[in-house]
Amino acid sequence: MTDPDRYPRLSRIDSPADLRALPEGDMPEVARELRDYLIESVGRSGGHFGANLGVVELTVALHRVFDTPRDRLVWDVGHQAYPHKILTGRRDRIESIKRKDGLAPFPARFESEFDTFGVGHSSTSISAALGMAIAAQRRGDDRRIVAVIGDGAMTAGMAFEALNHGGGMQPEPDLLVVLNDNQMSISENVGAMSRMLGHLMASRRLNDVRERLKRSMRRGSWLWRFVKRWEAHAKGMFAPSTLFEQLGFHYTGPIDGHDMPALLHALKTVNALKGPQLVHVVTTKGKGYDRAEQDQIEYHAVGPFDPTVGVVKKAAPAKPTYTQVFSDWLCDMAAADPLLYGITPAMREGSGLVRFSKEFPERYFDVGIAEQHSVTLAAGMACEGGKPVVAIYSSFLQRAYDQLIHDVALQDLDVLFAIDRGGVVGPDGPTHSGSFDLSYLRCIPNMVVMAPADENECRMMLSTGFRHPGPAAVRYPRGNGPGARIEQELKTLPIGRGEIRRHGSRIALLAFGAPLAAAEQAAPEFDATVANMRFVKPLDEALVLELARTHEALVTLEDNVVAGGAGSAVVELLAARGIEIPVLMLGLPDHFQHHASREDLLAEGRLDPAGIRAAIRERWPQMRSAPATASAGAA
Repeated sequence: MTDPDRYPRLSRIDSPADLRALPEGDMPEVARELRDYLIESVGRSGGHFGANLGVVELTVALHRVFDTPRDRLVWDVGHQAYPHKILTGRRDRIESIKRKDGLAPFPARFESEFDTFGVGHSSTSISAALGMAIAAQRRGDDRRIVAVIGDGAMTAGMAFEALNHGGGMQPEPDLLVVLNDNQMSISENVGAMSRMLGHLMASRRLNDVRERLKRSMRRGSWLWRFVKRWEAHAKGMFAPSTLFEQLGFHYTGPIDGHDMPALLHALKTVNALKGPQLVHVVTTKGKGYDRAEQDQIEYHAVGPFDPTVGVVKKAAPAKPTYTQVFSDWLCDMAAADPLLYGITPAMREGSGLVRFSKEFPERYFDVGIAEQHSVTLAAGMACEGGKPVVAIYSSFLQRAYDQLIHDVALQDLDVLFAIDRGGVVGPDGPTHSGSFDLSYLRCIPNMVVMAPADENECRMMLSTGFRHPGPAAVRYPRGNGPGARIEQELKTLPIGRGEIRRHGSRIALLAFGAPLAAAEQAAPEFDATVANMRFVKPLDEALVLELARTHEALVTLEDNVVAGGAGSAVVELLAARGIEIPVLMLGLPDHFQHHASREDLLAEGRLDPAGIRAAIRERWPQMRSAPATASAGAA
């Protein structure tokens, strides 16, 4: 329970109705208590940190002014929604966030009626809120719809598509967009949008004057139309014309997002207005915790830490992560090939491009949160002889699927996709899970699709894909591998060739990527052969057919959904050749897995050693307790 002595106001807020029952003069103190509570609770549990500290006053003001949940509040991305969760009945569970059976890491409709739209990926809020506003308007409901979007998320094309639609509609939708401008996404923001917001100098006095004038006259009258024209000219004199005004949104701001009276005044003003509205709020990521303000990237998301000490840098892990393997390979290959270009959609840190951005700045391209653009940009580079490498999370590549097919694969262009977070990712939940990439990549013509089983194999596959004259993808999991020794030479692998890691009999385990280690641990109980398949496309058909000829049953293992995945490729080959043999396909289940540790989620899919053994015993009970006479080898 929240300590009422330390948090006398916050401890009494179990819903926004309780917040609205307090005197308005108490709101700054509510915000102070909420910020202190965030620092304390995230310090104990870990989680997203800096963005949440930056929206404390804004969150309090939104729930104070608007009648949530009747009025709809739509958060973009959601890594800034911890204060929202705390004020909407989840205060005492906030430390369970991202843990198994705990609070979801982002707003989730199943969790609370206050979470009006489930999020996790960027730039969806305006589209969703516009849809809500249209539906409410059509049925005569006067509820207010509010989208809260960061300036980083505003770099995505989807945000502009929604602004373009909402600002040009008749009748005009009653939609409020709150632009939370903190000059950051995870890294620093890039591009012309960031520069435009940095130069905006709207006059608060001008806003007050024009709103008083418009409220005093009849909408549509000649005087009202004159004031509207004057407003456009006046804004041109006092402040640069904004893109938002040109798109049909009435612009208010910029407003200090940590000035509670100013926030409340602005939100009350726009709450009384009709039509598309945009309020520009300027905040500081990490506000109220000096270390987070000074190092906004480090404190974007944190593990448990002592707030009095700050985040303590951990010693380098004994085994490099797959992301680190990619980072080192990218710099080594860039030194060897001047045609290499590195592209990231706003994930420099997460995808491992920090070192590359410093050593090869002229060949580094952060395009902002614009996954579609990143892929077609790479296609254009490849048309002119470049060798682009797109570093992207598996779940984010989903957003650029048409570009992957139409702009890269259809034209057979030389683009390498380094796909991080393949398979389950754990605490970030289903929005970030890379459960589908083997399925959605395997069906695309011209693609080469690889899944490494260890760190050294990852490095070799990256070199293989880079040297291949066409589209290629290397998908690797989050975190560490088994600890293989990494060779520094930029070796390649023969495309479409797997290997035998363990010779056995009766059952053959065909592992694609990360599940190989678990397969090798499970195999001795059944004297099973273990194959490291390496390539999902092209499949090593000769190896599959040989294993089918010499064994009684096959088991496929992949850190991917079973539907349409690597196991499906094996079964399709066998069916096409008319070969009848029992096949057990193990992979991720046919439902969205909730947040938990990576180990828990793999166990749920029976992709850990115990799960593999149990699944084989259930399918073929006669094969248990086979003699362990296998010998290791490679073919």
